Amino acid sequence: MSERIPDFFIVGHHKSGTTALYEMLRHHPQIYMPELKEPKFFATDLPVRLEPPADRVLPATMEEYLALFRDARPDQRAGEASPLYLRSHTAAGEIAKVRPDARIVAILREPASFMRSLHLQGVQSRVEMERDLRTALANEVVKRNGREFRRYTDNVHYVDQVRRYHEAFSPEQVLVLIYDDFRSDNEGTVRKVLRFLDVDDTVPVQAVEANPTVRVRSLRANKAIYALSTGTGPVSRHMQKTIKTVAPRSVRRAALHVAQRRLVYGEPEPVDEDLMLELRKRFKGEVAAIGDYLGRDLIALWGYDSVE
Repeated sequence: MSERIPDFFIVGHHKSGTTALYEMLRHHPQIYMPELKEPKFFATDLPVRLEPPADRVLPATMEEYLALFRDARPDQRAGEASPLYLRSHTAAGEIAKVRPDARIVAILREPASFMRSLHLQGVQSRVEMERDLRTALANEVVKRNGREFRRYTDNVHYVDQVRRYHEAFSPEQVLVLIYDDFRSDNEGTVRKVLRFLDVDDTVPVQAVEANPTVRVRSLRANKAIYALSTGTGPVSRHMQKTIKTVAPRSVRRAALHVAQRRLVYGEPEPVDEDLMLELRKRFKGEVAAIGDYLGRDLIALWGYDSVE
């Protein structure tokens, strides 16, 4: 291919620091990442319904996808961040077909806190309409094209997910990070990634707090404010046309964020400790397995040693 193909991929998971890592890397002078954070191009096996609606049109063809990296300089590493790639069964192989020497970065998070944060994000993004996590988990099955998908628990097949990339790429091409390390030593973890990508790891690194977990006070208000900001949804055609005419997209988006912070979002509800314990019991085997696979005691790190 004559077009520029990405050199590296941040493959996930959601709510595990991928957005912050993307923001920190894209400001490095030797790295180019497109403004569209999640192209999702190689996760063709997963239904769109599982994902929040994209603010922009996603690339549908290889030509459109590669066009995202057209502005990357020859001396820059080009990359993208699509957290859906870790959950996808096909993304690893598809990436390897077009870029067999690609470098892969994955981030894993303790399952119970991951589930809770993912659920809150789903509500915020208008994908999940059930605000109670226990109820959402009980009704998580989505059927598409004769297949069943579990919107939450399918994310926690860590060994299978990492192994798919180890099967498609050599071990030195895959870097698996732990979310706790990223949170406790943000700068050190980013410098580790910079070394992995073979770029200058001595440049200044500024910590970024991106995509924080919030509680949505009102589903209706969240949906209405989003519709007004984008000029879509349950408002009249005349109002939509007026909004788009008098307020450009950037202004609508800024107004959306202000309104959401002040009127819609709040601090998350207290953790349901009983549910968290149930989830830890459920996923203890997976935690032990991925710990063994990576050669790290995640049972102790994530507090599962006290879970019977």
